[in-house]
Amino acid sequence: MIALIVIVVVLPLLPALAAAFTARARPLGAIAAASGLATLGVAIALAIDMTSRHSVHALSGFIYLDPLSGFFIATIAVVVALASFGSGAYLRSEEERGELGPLQVRLYFIFFAIFAAMMLASFETGNLGLLWVLIEASTLASCVLVGLEAKAVSLEAAWKYIIISSFGVTMALVGTLFLYYAAGSLSGSPTEHLTWAFLFAHAGGLTHPSLRLAFLLVVIGYGTKVGLAPMHTWLPDAHSEAPSPASAMLSAALLNTGMYAIIRFQALTIPALGSGFARHVLLIFGFASVIVGTLFLVLRGNFKRMFAYSSIEQMGVIAIALGFGGVLGFYGALLQILTHAIGKAVLFLTSGDIVLRYRTRLVDEVRGVLSITPLTGAVLLLGALAVAGSPPFGLFLSEFTIVRAGLRHSSVVLVALLLVMLAIVFVALVGAAASMALGGAPDRPTAGPAYVERSSRLLAAVPLVAGLGALVVLGVWIPGGLDTLIMHSIHAIS
Repeated sequence: MIALIVIVVVLPLLPALAAAFTARARPLGAIAAASGLATLGVAIALAIDMTSRHSVHALSGFIYLDPLSGFFIATIAVVVALASFGSGAYLRSEEERGELGPLQVRLYFIFFAIFAAMMLASFETGNLGLLWVLIEASTLASCVLVGLEAKAVSLEAAWKYIIISSFGVTMALVGTLFLYYAAGSLSGSPTEHLTWAFLFAHAGGLTHPSLRLAFLLVVIGYGTKVGLAPMHTWLPDAHSEAPSPASAMLSAALLNTGMYAIIRFQALTIPALGSGFARHVLLIFGFASVIVGTLFLVLRGNFKRMFAYSSIEQMGVIAIALGFGGVLGFYGALLQILTHAIGKAVLFLTSGDIVLRYRTRLVDEVRGVLSITPLTGAVLLLGALAVAGSPPFGLFLSEFTIVRAGLRHSSVVLVALLLVMLAIVFVALVGAAASMALGGAPDRPTAGPAYVERSSRLLAAVPLVAGLGALVVLGVWIPGGLDTLIMHSIHAIS
């Protein structure tokens, strides 16, 4: 078990080591794809192992895994694998066009690898202080990816990202310190007062006023990472300006890392304060995020920004599910985390193909994708339908579960408001994708094939087809192992 814990963090670093010897996108992309696939295999093995264990801990709680850790490790590993395949094809095309130089290619694979490794490591610690450090390290690594193209808009997006994230990091740190203060009356060593296992076992003895403030600050702080409104303002700029495979990592992986931290803190809050306080906080931020994301989705413009606002809306849906609570609420939230991660990775990787071919990110300047490049057009349409919650894709099942949780544990009015927002999102997102895929010939000539070499086209197609296939499977059938892992994850925090 310890070997798997170490390997799943080390494997993603292989492209960074290879970048010390070459700055060519072809070999680095191949190594990234191989390491991403190997990481996914190890992560799945680790998750399967966690279904038969209550927890694994070592080094005084600095290393800690339970089924919830296994679920998030497997989810993020899926995104890393998809984005790794997409990175090889995308970077090779940009290199051939002269858009990225050797230094930029080298920096991309180095910081992509560090980004992935730090996120995976954050799920393997039971120390909430170390969790904060690892999430911040992943943020710093991803900031380099946002500003990689070194254009004015990308550098501005990276600067905005780091400034707003620094505010969030500060709030999350202060919240963690208040949690430590709330645990001051508990027995045990000072080190144990920040370890998940000890705090969860003694959550009923935490000081109430300090715990309330700790949870609120943590939701604001880590909610900045998640993109919850009104702390979301960095997200559309960063996601739209980063290279598309990096955008997939930001939307489908980094946001879920912040949500993982919020779930851990929520689990500590409920035994001490009851479910009401955490529920109200999460519902307020969740509905604010859904409303903001939905309103900006209606305004067509940059399609990568549209996908980013969809991420804000989806993170709001997950927060609402956690606010609804109960087994159904948590089950729907975790299933939504997995299906949204896959769906949004597919959409952002598809957007990379479109940007490379059309050399624009504006919805109104992209037409006829389905006729010009059938695979990309089909994936764009189906991916939009999937992320918008259409059957038979996995997000329909997860959102249906969340609605059931709301009807059972919350107000019909809140459920009705959520359904209205989801309907608007469906019309806006699918409508934009349809106009791009099914429209007539583009007003201006395209820039040529997205990927010149056949090997690049095949490499780019792998994550698109695999991701859509997974979403269809999850829409009609939840594998027994995944269902067991989700249920054990719920038991680990309740």
